[in-house]
Amino acid sequence: MERQYIVHPIPPTYDADSRILILGSFPSVKSREMMFYYGHPQNRFWRVAAAVFGEEVPMSVEERRAFLLRNRISAWDVIGSCTITGSSDSSIRDVVPNDLRPILEGSRVERIYVNGRTAEKMYIRYTEPVLGIRAICLPSTSPANAAWSLDRLIEAWRCIAL
Repeated sequence: MERQYIVHPIPPTYDADSRILILGSFPSVKSREMMFYYGHPQNRFWRVAAAVFGEEVPMSVEERRAFLLRNRISAWDVIGSCTITGSSDSSIRDVVPNDLRPILEGSRVERIYVNGRTAEKMYIRYTEPVLGIRAICLPSTSPANAAWSLDRLIEAWRCIAL
């Protein structure tokens, strides 16, 4: 697979009632194909979030968008464009961050969470200096984070429930 320069194709999900913002690093190939976050079937984000909020796992893009908004969650990624090989976070170069100010100005976001260490690293480097807001790092729901069981992830992610 070759390295490509990609502009983030998925718009942020939020509305005026959003209270938390969850940021990934950059969408995977599968997420870019389905045009929504955490699209890879092995990513545990939707199973974790559904368990935290006591709901059924949303399957379609429409169900997932409705789930986020119903639970006052806004979602996007730290990176707006980059050079990347496939879905490999370790291959990310030439980062241009997303501007999170429209989300923060158009919602009631009180807390920002990052999904995993790559998102945390990128947030600290590119976004925190601009916004002056610290993000809370949660363990990655990616299948690459095999050290964390689903139950352990659910327990760690419970803090997102308002």
